[in-house]
Amino acid sequence: MKQVLIIKTSSLGDVVHTLPAVSDAAAALPGIRFDWVVEEGIAEIPAWHPAVDRVIPVALRRWRKNWWQSEIREQRAAFQRSLSERHYDAIIDAQGLLKSAWLSLQARGPTHGLSWSSAREPLASLAYRHRHPVAKGTHAIHRVRQLFADSLGYSVPTSAPRYGMDRAQLQPNAHATPTTPYVVLLHGTTWATKHWPESFWIQLAGLATAAGQRVLLPWGSPSEHERAQRIAAAHPTAAVTVLPRLPLRDLAVILAGATGVIAVDTGLAHVAAALDVPAVTLYGPTEPGLTGTLGSTQTHLRATFPCAPCFRRTCNFPGPHPVEPPCFQSVPPTTVWNALQALTA
Repeated sequence: MKQVLIIKTSSLGDVVHTLPAVSDAAAALPGIRFDWVVEEGIAEIPAWHPAVDRVIPVALRRWRKNWWQSEIREQRAAFQRSLSERHYDAIIDAQGLLKSAWLSLQARGPTHGLSWSSAREPLASLAYRHRHPVAKGTHAIHRVRQLFADSLGYSVPTSAPRYGMDRAQLQPNAHATPTTPYVVLLHGTTWATKHWPESFWIQLAGLATAAGQRVLLPWGSPSEHERAQRIAAAHPTAAVTVLPRLPLRDLAVILAGATGVIAVDTGLAHVAAALDVPAVTLYGPTEPGLTGTLGSTQTHLRATFPCAPCFRRTCNFPGPHPVEPPCFQSVPPTTVWNALQALTA
């Protein structure tokens, strides 16, 4: 039985993108098992795949702030002990960064990763015993599937990606899903330019409730909480609900039970795709070709604007504009709601 270590620490979307490769390997090599090194904040995700035995949380984002503090040194030492407990038949760095390559060198076993011309940070390739060229310009999911196939010795399946999430682990608990049909509006994201206009979210919530759907608004930061409260305040009815701050598993439970999801370009949109939930994802400064949500139940709406996609975190398009960012003028609420209705029909 092959025992493989995966190095894919972040981000949320990138971790979800790796799941289809695990499904491919499990189908091609019966009995193969995986351990997975991942950032502590999203360590639940790999555990939802039945072929993953052990999740090894790492906290590079937190550690680097106080790298030499005694408590952090102890945590790093404990992580290194955990990483070296087993000898692996293969160690696959699915990230291709210097930090992930450094982590791969701390484990025991032959290392695999992207070649110099394929890795996001080419110097990372020098850390691997086996370097695999994988063509750029294709979706991240396809690239990782190819890397796993080349590393473990099988052909990439021609079938569509299968995320393989075990829904049995995502049964409702204390935060039970509503009994009435509901949609989830994933309004939070990191870049200011990725934010769909707040006035559009308010209009969209109205369209959903008018169609008999309850609206659920999750959030993950104080600013997102304030936005969710403003959206709900515009609809003084229990049909538009601001959720409590939920851990990742409970958010996945909520997403799994939804009639549909409408999201900006954010990690949770990929969780919805992995759960096969009908979802419309909105792209303004970015585009879905290389890293967008992927699945038969996914629809992308892209801004049609002179500068879109600009891939900028700040908007420099001359104003004033009726909405901010201006590229989302081309993606109004009625278009978004009609797209979800078509998807769920």
